[in-house]
Amino acid sequence: MTDVQPLPDEAAEFLRYAVEEEHGYLSWLGTEVGAVERGHMELTVPFDEKLTNLASKPTIHGGVAATLVDTAGGLALRLAAEDPLSVDVATVSLNVNYLRRATGDLHASADVVRAGSTIGVSRVNVTSTVPKDGDDDRDWGVEEGEEQLVATGQPSYRLFR
Repeated sequence: MTDVQPLPDEAAEFLRYAVEEEHGYLSWLGTEVGAVERGHMELTVPFDEKLTNLASKPTIHGGVAATLVDTAGGLALRLAAEDPLSVDVATVSLNVNYLRRATGDLHASADVVRAGSTIGVSRVNVTSTVPKDGDDDRDWGVEEGEEQLVATGQPSYRLFR
């Protein structure tokens, strides 16, 4: 990856538009694109009641975190390629470890572990903010407004070049 040129400035804007405006499911979730770099991708899904489990203290459904792991991991692999638009990815395996409940915005940060000729692997961390107006942060052990790791994942993908 050291011989690959930096991404053109337009690449981040194209990806932002594709995820936030064009992709039906991701835009419905309210997904926002953060950092876009070679082999690195960041996505955020803001807290929304429609994404929560039925519980006395609303928590975001784990499937939203899994979606972020899968999407951010795959996009990071595409961004590692010399020409990201010439590579397609298909999920082969999706492993998500849930560490604690998510009660605020979800933020995923993905990095490429390895991009081989046909298989790629990413590592993804998902954090959630502790609500500033929450009344139940005793299991967080952090201050309101801070981020805490809520899930980790290591997805693998079939790469089509």
